[in-house]
Amino acid sequence: MPESIPIKTPCRCRPSGGRTDLPSSVTGLVETPMGSVPRVTSFFTGKDRLGIWKVRWGIGRMHYTVPPGLYAIGDPGPGSEVLVTANYRMTFDLLRRAAGDLDAWILVLDTGGINVWCAAGKGTFGTGELVDRIGSSGLGKIVSHRRVIVPQLGAVGVCAGDVRQRTGFDVIYGPVEATHLRDYLAAGRVADPAMRRKTFPFAARAALVPAELVPALIWSAGAVVLMALAGGLAGRGPFLGDVVRSGLESAGFLGAALLSGGVLVPLFLPWIPGRAFSVKGAMAGLATAFLLQALFQPAGVKGAAWTLIIVAVSSFLAMNFTGSSTFTSLSGVRKETAMALPAQVAALSAGIVFWFGSLFFAGGPA
Repeated sequence: MPESIPIKTPCRCRPSGGRTDLPSSVTGLVETPMGSVPRVTSFFTGKDRLGIWKVRWGIGRMHYTVPPGLYAIGDPGPGSEVLVTANYRMTFDLLRRAAGDLDAWILVLDTGGINVWCAAGKGTFGTGELVDRIGSSGLGKIVSHRRVIVPQLGAVGVCAGDVRQRTGFDVIYGPVEATHLRDYLAAGRVADPAMRRKTFPFAARAALVPAELVPALIWSAGAVVLMALAGGLAGRGPFLGDVVRSGLESAGFLGAALLSGGVLVPLFLPWIPGRAFSVKGAMAGLATAFLLQALFQPAGVKGAAWTLIIVAVSSFLAMNFTGSSTFTSLSGVRKETAMALPAQVAALSAGIVFWFGSLFFAGGPA
């Protein structure tokens, strides 16, 4: 699997919408024929960096938004470009940072706090919202031209012909990456082939690992507690001793499953054979289970149980990473989920049955 592809289809992502506090990057106001417009800076403060770090780790990601509407960056005038984006604050922040010393207008659509690519696939970054936002902002009285620059990742949700017919504004599809924006504008709004490709290198995949891993850690912690208590109830020795032994074993094997599907698969995504994420996760989980079998040699039934559980959990987590990947489409995700989820549930269910059987029929933890 390559690390970059031409962009054609949207991904499946989780929403992260909610509160719309005025962004901390606002430094003043720009007066326009339609009234005052908030001016934002391109610089990142420590608070901005902390906010992005927290969202990467799943802290407050459901509320990381900015109010939709028109913003100014630099000292824009009637002839300045209009850059369209989503009201997910990370998307907004990355755009203003990439803008640097540009003088431009930023038109923020109400996407419910979802980033451009995912919102376009869901329809919230769409023609109707763009038309409404052009009208409600009074953009036609603020700029002398009739064009807005929409990120290429939002193209699937915006019909340029409808926007032109309903507003008189032409939609120009800009580069995939905000980092290419200044070069794109300097070239006269012409994108070279590199600007039309979305890369997904190792560092980008690594940055997204916590967003998928943190929720998995929460539910797996609950599973460890239940399995520890079951081990204590079925044990042959002191209750607390059996609880500790069963809990440590469960934490170790489940932790290996999370590491396999939630870390190893994203990091080594291009090099794991196959195209389906669920298959990649299952292969990584199987390799992890075999390694644990060789190192710790759990008893026959229990070994089979943990193999099934690890493969199922690893496959599910890897498939879940499609929401962060640039290699998937909404239809592809639905198809893979319909095919893989029953197999994952079956493997997990069988693994749990075998695990309980190893406790009660083998007399519990030694």
